[in-house]
Amino acid sequence: MPYINDRIVHDADAHVFEAPGWLDPWVDPDDRERLQPFLQPSNGQVHEIVAKARRAYEDPAYDGRSEDEITLRKGFTALGAFVKAERPRALDYLGVASQLVFTTAGLRPLTASDRGGDAGLAGAVARAHNHAMMDFCSVDPRLLPALYVPLNDIEQAVRIAAEAIDMGAAALMLPSACPKGHAHSHVGFEPLWARAEATGIPVVFHVGGGTALNDDYKKNGLPPVKDFIGGDDNFTSVSYMAIPEAPMQTLATMIFDGVLERHPRLKIGVIEMGAAWVPGWMRSMDSCAHAFGRNEQRLQALSLSPSEYVRRQIRVTPYPHEPAGWIIRNSGAEVCLFSSDYPHVEGGRAPLKRFDASLDAENCTPEERERFYRWNFEDLMGSALGKPR
Repeated sequence: MPYINDRIVHDADAHVFEAPGWLDPWVDPDDRERLQPFLQPSNGQVHEIVAKARRAYEDPAYDGRSEDEITLRKGFTALGAFVKAERPRALDYLGVASQLVFTTAGLRPLTASDRGGDAGLAGAVARAHNHAMMDFCSVDPRLLPALYVPLNDIEQAVRIAAEAIDMGAAALMLPSACPKGHAHSHVGFEPLWARAEATGIPVVFHVGGGTALNDDYKKNGLPPVKDFIGGDDNFTSVSYMAIPEAPMQTLATMIFDGVLERHPRLKIGVIEMGAAWVPGWMRSMDSCAHAFGRNEQRLQALSLSPSEYVRRQIRVTPYPHEPAGWIIRNSGAEVCLFSSDYPHVEGGRAPLKRFDASLDAENCTPEERERFYRWNFEDLMGSALGKPR
């Protein structure tokens, strides 16, 4: 029996786990040499992990337990993590109606090249990623590819966004950190927002594209703190607190500068960046608009309060350890989305159980639950759902 079997659920955050060489077929030969630092290294340890995972699924007994263990296996050991032909079976066993799919290993090279000064390099990395993601998701229309758009060059961003939409992107993944030299709300991006709005393709921010934690916060005179998977370069309690910084500032700037006013059908997703910050952020923006509204014409031009733009156009995924029911109560039933983070360990082994418990704690209504598990995602994704690719 599928893990989810009693309702329609969309998964707003899932990932491909890239094996070494995943991008290689999609790199332009003229770009291969300069892209080499951004390609996943083909090291022996990762090769052995991948080979071990493949051997495991060749064992009928192990593969036969795939459905029962669909939320337990993580990383390369998860069904369909890196073999695209197996991913539809993973969707069947999870019982989700669709998955919005993001890169794993590509997050750092995409954002690193975007933050650099070479726009051509950033574009080449993004295009290789986008072709690879489209190929992975091509096996099942339930797989919705999030394609990357670097923002360090405004004109190139508009071109790559148009290319991504024409390729069949289900979402445009943008960095939430402010690009060097211009804001997300720069008027040069107007064609990007207009094209996304007209085609019903959302813009999404994902963890990894935000503001990096200042390393000095780690220098407390004590031994380094390891994260929950044993390393020191992933989330710890201190680095976790920095995650919402970029989306809060970026989205507030876009709202105050009128991007959502001018593009009322543009939808924005904030994925795997938590949501406990959202209610207070909405109130802070409303207070800010009230305090500065007399002096700033851009605020006077807004037809809604900032929090109303959030409820109309912005959708956010709570982490399973967060109080999703409380967030819904204090931000609005329109805002929150279910996500599993499959096949990442951060998604946990029982996301449905944990979210249900949180909604139960706040006595969420059937309509609020339906919005969380289904309707808000369908509203976010618009025409991308069921779109042939």
